[in-house]
Amino acid sequence: MSIYLGINIDHIATIRQVRGTNYPSLIEAALLCEKSGADSITLHLREDRRHIQDADVEILCNQLTTKMNLEMAATNEMITIASKIKPQDCCLVPEKREELTTEGGLDVASQISRMKDVCLRLSESKIIVSLFIDAQKDQIDAARECSAPVIELHTGHYVNATNEMQLVEFEKIKTMTTYAHSIGLQVNAGHGLTLENTTSIAKLPEIVELNIGHSIIARAVFVGLEVATREMKTLMLEARL
Repeated sequence: MSIYLGINIDHIATIRQVRGTNYPSLIEAALLCEKSGADSITLHLREDRRHIQDADVEILCNQLTTKMNLEMAATNEMITIASKIKPQDCCLVPEKREELTTEGGLDVASQISRMKDVCLRLSESKIIVSLFIDAQKDQIDAARECSAPVIELHTGHYVNATNEMQLVEFEKIKTMTTYAHSIGLQVNAGHGLTLENTTSIAKLPEIVELNIGHSIIARAVFVGLEVATREMKTLMLEARL
């Protein structure tokens, strides 16, 4: 079974926004990633617009040769934007203004009524909805109850753990991946994955797609975006052999 790579290009936009320039080009970056093996392009349109801007989403949606995965908070503003742009995929994530990056999974279980409504509104726009959640059974069950066809398991706890605790976190992901697949959900995963820690996750046969951004963009500083993309895609594919 194959495995797909979604590349998050938020931090290409971060470099641009630091100086308020019109470069580096997100279109050029996205197309180069696609050419080098990316199966989708992820953008996180945050409430504070710290990197990706509304215009980026509009322009890229018409330029990509693969598909767009729009990460967003489950707010009315973002639902309106997504319903207008109609990316192929939307991944709903928790969001706090003060965080450096997404710190954990979305607590779907505590807001099932709201999330059902959000998933329905997006699906009515023919958007495939994914919920970014921790590897916990109650959250997986809640995602299914909300009729989300896809979940993305948060790998940050695994990435940040060390020694035996990393094994514990990996086993949680492994067990919950199998469980989610068994109840009919597509399982993706991502957050904090690098060349050093991705192989074990990529080996899990039920995982369909890994979404990776920061480490690939950071690696590209030294080897270029094309090489950095190909390195990660090759590592993932070799994990499935």
